[in-house]
Amino acid sequence: MRCIFFLLLLSASHLFAQNLSLNSYPKGYFIKPLNIPASLSGNFGELRPNHYHMGLDFKTNRLENLPVHAAADGYIARIKIEPFGFGRAIYINHPNGLTTVYAHLNAFFPKLEQYVKQQQYRQESWSVYLDIPMELFPVKQADVIAYSGNTGGSQGPHLHFEIRNTQTDKNLNPILFGFPIADNVPPVIQRLAIYDRNKSSYEQSPKIVTVKKTAGGYITVPSTITVSSDKVSFAVTSYDVQSAAPNHNGIFQGILYDNGAEVIRFTMDTISYYATRYLNAHIDYKTKANGGPYLQHLSELPGYINSIYRQQKGNGVLTLTEGAARSIRIETKDAVNNTAALNFTIQYKPSATNPAAPAGKMYYPFMINVGEGSADCEFYIGESGLYDSVQIAYSRSASANPAVLSAIHTIGAAYIPLQEGLVVRIKPNAALLPEKMNRMLMQRFAGTKKETRKVEWQNGWAVAKFNSFGSFQLVPDETPPEIIPVGFKSGQDMSKASRLLFTVTDNMGGIKNFRAELDGKWLRFTNDKGKNFIYIFDEQCTPGEHALKISVADEAGNTAAQVFTFSR
Repeated sequence: MRCIFFLLLLSASHLFAQNLSLNSYPKGYFIKPLNIPASLSGNFGELRPNHYHMGLDFKTNRLENLPVHAAADGYIARIKIEPFGFGRAIYINHPNGLTTVYAHLNAFFPKLEQYVKQQQYRQESWSVYLDIPMELFPVKQADVIAYSGNTGGSQGPHLHFEIRNTQTDKNLNPILFGFPIADNVPPVIQRLAIYDRNKSSYEQSPKIVTVKKTAGGYITVPSTITVSSDKVSFAVTSYDVQSAAPNHNGIFQGILYDNGAEVIRFTMDTISYYATRYLNAHIDYKTKANGGPYLQHLSELPGYINSIYRQQKGNGVLTLTEGAARSIRIETKDAVNNTAALNFTIQYKPSATNPAAPAGKMYYPFMINVGEGSADCEFYIGESGLYDSVQIAYSRSASANPAVLSAIHTIGAAYIPLQEGLVVRIKPNAALLPEKMNRMLMQRFAGTKKETRKVEWQNGWAVAKFNSFGSFQLVPDETPPEIIPVGFKSGQDMSKASRLLFTVTDNMGGIKNFRAELDGKWLRFTNDKGKNFIYIFDEQCTPGEHALKISVADEAGNTAAQVFTFSR
């Protein structure tokens, strides 16, 4: 009966969950998940590398293992455990058609912990993503469901909390649900950037204008800005703070007005994980990639699909008339409508000089872009790959490293972002034996950053997919990973030890598989943050003599295995 009751409630509430507006979020339905005063170290829509932050980060006073409470009645629907990302996470479905997510947890409540462990042993995998039958773990509001921690991609103890539409899995801004988070402080506007939109946004450095705070708001210095382009757009650096927390969090809205009329705005109310990488279309990616600040565009780039922008009078690119002054106002808001405003005047005056055009072939959003770099390199950019039109250059050079089995092919620049993968095809510089082909990796490098992919072979071409432009080459990897026990030796008496710990190193840095077997049976080792592999002694290891076999494989398919004996 409980199962039928939940199904009826969830079915009836999907329409409600899908039709929330900024003024209709159910205030008071959810309680805060920690029983301490609410203070945020991160908020919804905050700018992060390659993604928007998709929830609230509740501070835990730098402590771990605080009780985490269910925000409302419902049932535990999913569990995720992974080395990065959420670490250990719980998903609770609620009768109003929404799902709450609790991440970076140290532990689940005992019955759930036991269930998850059983499923890990059944799947023989520490990393799991479990769909849980709705009748197994019903919860009431305020029930303790877990204990806070610092697992996964967390860089310090806190609780990551999300609210999603259960049916669509789109994230909603939790602040709009009325959590008791004191905030009477408006955002801060730090700088203004102006772009020449006769060019690609990636083929220029913006004009940075000083912003000064006054008693009446923010102004630019000078108050009238002269530009040499008749088509301009704007971006700002702006952050928000809460009354009780000094952290520089993300703003909720940015609004552009031209002569008093709204042109365009962006709003951080709902974003899906599918669309979170589009942050790279929302910011000035080139400036950030080159070590500069975050600048949030007040214009919508043409390749930003299903964006956070809402156009009123155009896409945010203003066409100016020579000598005619335009009054511009930019507002940034937080989710409770505290507002900061920047006012200035802009005027167009043509320049006598014409800068040189960048080198390369022009590529466009919404086109399948095929690049024929050379006789031994081709590349493909999908229809959704680019956010803006841009010249993409290609160059080829010989490698001085004899271990590299191709030329070095440089495609585009690392400061040009991609939404979907770049497919690169490279021919090796000599015929290869099958065993060499089977261990081939494609390596991308840009500055000090390196990453590798296992290649697929297509008619003599090595093919791999990457998320960024850069330089690409073929590198064989025939070196197996190394298994290193930490704090113990084979044959040791481990009666007084609480755990076993291993590190695994690889010359190319990519461990694809780790497997441990105790006396021939799979044994659960954790791998939080991808660092060490750890087994905490439990009922799986009984007193007596034991043989532990560790097997690992790297990205290229090289394997290593070692057997360690110990007693308990």
